[in-house]
Amino acid sequence: MTKKIAFQGEPGAFSHAAAANLFPGEEVVGCVTFEETINAVQSGRADYAVVPVENSLYGRITDIHHLLPASGLYIIGETYLRVEMNLLGVPGAALEDIEAVQSLSVALGQCRKFIADHGLRTINAVDTAGSAREIAQKGDRKVAAIASRFAAEIYGLTVLASNIEDAEHNTTRFLVLSPSPQEAPADNGKVKTTFVFRVRNVPAALYKAMGGFATNGVNMTKLESYMVGGAFTATQFYADIEGHPSDRAVQLAFEELGFFTDHFRILGVYPAAEDR
Repeated sequence: MTKKIAFQGEPGAFSHAAAANLFPGEEVVGCVTFEETINAVQSGRADYAVVPVENSLYGRITDIHHLLPASGLYIIGETYLRVEMNLLGVPGAALEDIEAVQSLSVALGQCRKFIADHGLRTINAVDTAGSAREIAQKGDRKVAAIASRFAAEIYGLTVLASNIEDAEHNTTRFLVLSPSPQEAPADNGKVKTTFVFRVRNVPAALYKAMGGFATNGVNMTKLESYMVGGAFTATQFYADIEGHPSDRAVQLAFEELGFFTDHFRILGVYPAAEDR
């Protein structure tokens, strides 16, 4: 039976490309917002969701860190997508014709040097794929979009310049979300465990809570903090570690963490991506 995979954005978005890579041949469901993407899985309209969680240039995707812990969904996988920005024009257009470029503000910001070198006027838009669609519909040779090759194929645009981003390491990490846990086995390759926690209101609680990971040799690959409930005193932490909850070292680290926290929840235990 064909699975339905939700992603945020229009056809041709980088999230669409990530979903297609992870679930080739399955049906994809574009959503306007991250909330709608998560709700598609919660309501059963989609089997899984593929959402970005961090970018090597932009940093963390704040909305996901706030939405995921309260969503009731589980992380069952991850992938890394090299984000290659391309200048897309209507058929027949040439680079010399372009006077303005349209895209998501983040994408425009990642291509500042190319835009400045060619003296292009910028047009802010909602997303990259939507910009490609609008450029194709307008048919103006003087205006181009910054988007993926995937978007060029979908909307029949021509790639006028490839890989125009300022930094070659521009990569986005995506998570696969499921309505039910699908815990990776402990003895079949590298595993990541993602969890959230809140420390008790005692001196040096975070320092002491982290001590268990260091003393037990557990590698923490991500630690993010953010406020919850609009209170400056209520801070939640989002963390990734390398290891499985059944590993003895991880068990000891979690046991020590428990002494200094008043909330702890595992969001997923999943295979670490090989294409990091």
